[in-house]
Amino acid sequence: MNTLAVLAVLAVSLVTLAVGAVGLRISRTTSDFYVASRAVGPVLNASAISGEYLSAASFLGVAGLVLLRGVDMLWYPVGWTAGYLMLLVFVAAPLRRSRAYTLPDFAEFRVESLPARRVASALVVLIGLLYLVPQFQGAGLTLSALTGSPTWVGAMVVALVVLANVVSGGMRSITIAQAFQYWLKLVALLTPLVFLLRRWLDTGAVHAHLDSRAWVEPMQGPHSTYLVYSLILATFLGTMGLPHVVVRFYTNRDGHAARRTTVTVLGMLSAFYLLPTMYGVLGRVYASDLIASGRTDSVVLELPRRILGGTGGDLLTALLGAGAFAAFLSTSSGLVVSVGGVLGQDLLGRWLGGVPAFRVAGVLAVAAALVLTLLSSGLAVAHAVELAFAVAASTFCPLLLLGIWWRGLTAPGAVAGLSVGGILSSSAVLTVMLGGAPSGWLGAVVTQPALVSVPAAFASMIGVSLLTRAHLPAHLARTLVRLHTPEDLDLDRGSYHPENARS
Repeated sequence: MNTLAVLAVLAVSLVTLAVGAVGLRISRTTSDFYVASRAVGPVLNASAISGEYLSAASFLGVAGLVLLRGVDMLWYPVGWTAGYLMLLVFVAAPLRRSRAYTLPDFAEFRVESLPARRVASALVVLIGLLYLVPQFQGAGLTLSALTGSPTWVGAMVVALVVLANVVSGGMRSITIAQAFQYWLKLVALLTPLVFLLRRWLDTGAVHAHLDSRAWVEPMQGPHSTYLVYSLILATFLGTMGLPHVVVRFYTNRDGHAARRTTVTVLGMLSAFYLLPTMYGVLGRVYASDLIASGRTDSVVLELPRRILGGTGGDLLTALLGAGAFAAFLSTSSGLVVSVGGVLGQDLLGRWLGGVPAFRVAGVLAVAAALVLTLLSSGLAVAHAVELAFAVAASTFCPLLLLGIWWRGLTAPGAVAGLSVGGILSSSAVLTVMLGGAPSGWLGAVVTQPALVSVPAAFASMIGVSLLTRAHLPAHLARTLVRLHTPEDLDLDRGSYHPENARS
């Protein structure tokens, strides 16, 4: 057991709980819990978004996949970062102007349809749970590597801390915690890397294990071209459909602040993703045996002990352990807020309402994710997250792009596109997570479904909308004006917007 690492993990958990206690004192209204009263500044919000976005896949999974498969896996950090460029150009400001609390709110606001809202609610819950599973898996892996405990222990620790924090103060509470956790994760990866690179260069082992052609040349192996382009599509388009990312833009003061936030996030993510890539390269030199043992996701935590050893290695491992737990806590908190918000509004709101419904929904979300974590197979953390991206890209990405930029979208079209994209992508994802993909071309499609499911979702949404042009929303013109007009213009009189909507 690495005692220093255990203490570091404990410290991160206690700080998160302390922030939750503060949130309990300052969070009172429904708006506080759902969107932090829409009063978060761009810099703080960018730090919180980056902290929330950089999950177990970013902290551990990217390095593990680079170690395992080489340059093809660089599309993960590139795509996850570029997704924010797509979000900046097409979605950020109009989405903030919609005044929604959640993605189902936006769906109902745009097409004025209760069935569309219900389908969107189901998809938010599905994506949130799929994304929570790798966070709990990563927590179990980390605590197991540090202490030798069963993997379920780490998952349970993260679940309890996140639940306490979210239930205490909701979005207002986790915003400060996530902003702190971004900077902790950056320092936790950067500081050990300085020492590890210096030792690597001093020992002259620069080229060891780096000469494998399949590892350094892109698109090697069967169906590699399809797999790479499907991955690119999922990561580029999936970001704008992730519920826990999108809900963050509702916390900005206005559309201009949402754009400033997104630009800042791009810079923060670009700086961060340089680091896990280097850990993957160092793992190829010093920890290539992890490939055979199937423990590539632990390479970040293994390297200080293998390269430096002694007390210095233990200290750096402790810092990495703290950063890893910060990643699990920050992303899990955002996911529970987004899923809890939807369940609280659409499922429990009629019985409990407001803050009590949000809190009960948070408990249900965490419990469901824990069960799914125990049932899922040993899937690589980064790949598990990418599958959630594929579902988001196949559902909410078409809804947001067409809903914001195409006046022809109808309620039947929205429901059709969400259903087709959701069924195709989620069927593939659940097959991989619970049983494993088949062989051949079908296996490639199931492993990376986005290149099939995303075009199918767009085609269904557009095709059905064209066939149902008589069902355009009654307030369409006013809705589009609101989405594309700066907030300093008064458009409130007689307008239809989500804050007045009732499910």
